Amino acid sequence: MVADTQLFLLLNGLAGRSPFFDGLFVFLAVYLPYFLIVLFLALLFFSRYAQREKLRMILIVFSSSFIARFGAVELIRFFYHRPRPFLDLPVHQLLTSDKWSFPSGHAAFFFAMATAVYLYNRKWGIGFFVAAALIAISRVVAGIHYPSDILGGALVGAAVAYVVFYLARRISTSSFDDSSPNATL
Repeated sequence: MVADTQLFLLLNGLAGRSPFFDGLFVFLAVYLPYFLIVLFLALLFFSRYAQREKLRMILIVFSSSFIARFGAVELIRFFYHRPRPFLDLPVHQLLTSDKWSFPSGHAAFFFAMATAVYLYNRKWGIGFFVAAALIAISRVVAGIHYPSDILGGALVGAAVAYVVFYLARRISTSSFDDSSPNATL
């Protein structure tokens, strides 16, 4: 945990040096997530994917993100109560929160989103991973997460997205299997 605290202090040390950069970090931590959701929907709307595939992507991406954030993260936080860094350390605090710190809900949500997008479209997915990392690192700089909170959230998000994607794929392929009782209908 010493390395975690040292890395936190290093990244958080970027805050409080310039009003411009403080504003940038707050934008990345708080407002970029909304732009990312809108970007995903816009990319999908203007893409050449078939309507059915677009709907499938929306369902997989958002169900993965919501299950990761509001299911897995909340379950972990129910059992593990890690205080926010600003409650334990002298920090440059740009944001605040009254919830537990581990794992990061933002990291879980946006890494689940990025993973699900990546499983459909690698080019888009890389961009979404970069955006998710910017959001997550900005939350460390802003003083509300330790780096391990981000790592934990990212792992939860990616794992949930993989499970949801492959379960949906398996259900989809098994529903069209010739051995299915409805296959002759």
